Amino acid sequence: MSKAEKTRGFIIEKTAPIFNRKGYAGTSLNDITDATGLTKGSIYGNFANKDEVALAAFDYNVQSVEMKIISEMNNQHTAKGKLLAYVIAYQGLIAGKISPGGCPVLNTSIDADDTHPALREKALNALLSWKNRMTGLVQDGIANNEIASRYHPEQIALTIIAMIEGGIMISRLTNSHETRELLLESSTAYINNLST
Repeated sequence: MSKAEKTRGFIIEKTAPIFNRKGYAGTSLNDITDATGLTKGSIYGNFANKDEVALAAFDYNVQSVEMKIISEMNNQHTAKGKLLAYVIAYQGLIAGKISPGGCPVLNTSIDADDTHPALREKALNALLSWKNRMTGLVQDGIANNEIASRYHPEQIALTIIAMIEGGIMISRLTNSHETRELLLESSTAYINNLST
């Protein structure tokens, strides 16, 4: 890696949690310089503007979550187990063990809905990719007779995503361990009942 690539990587790594917690509008150039210890000139010597930093930070945050999900999925050998791996991984997100500030897709889709079309597009693409992967897992589960054939794979994927993202929102608002456990139990029961 060149020095410039290392510096860009450093800036992204240090600012990604800030963008995820504070959002695009809430993150200032001073936040970026404080987090990195670099001058404004150094930031703009590596990125054209704050938009470019925010887009790279979103990619970094999504990749961090995806790596955790893949790690959880590698421990599973069934389609339902792999669907449950999403629930387990996102429980880590709620607890702040993966990406400080919660789910980058949820945060960014709300933050950039009307204010930043490029970030909104990235959030949409991440959501569609997530839905497609989960739809594929449901299709595998149906093919392997783990999941009943009467279920519509895309509907199941969207329902699980909605349960996860809604659970994150409720858990963050209530800040209650009991609420997190109830939501985990509901999501787990929903997936386990797909075979009946």
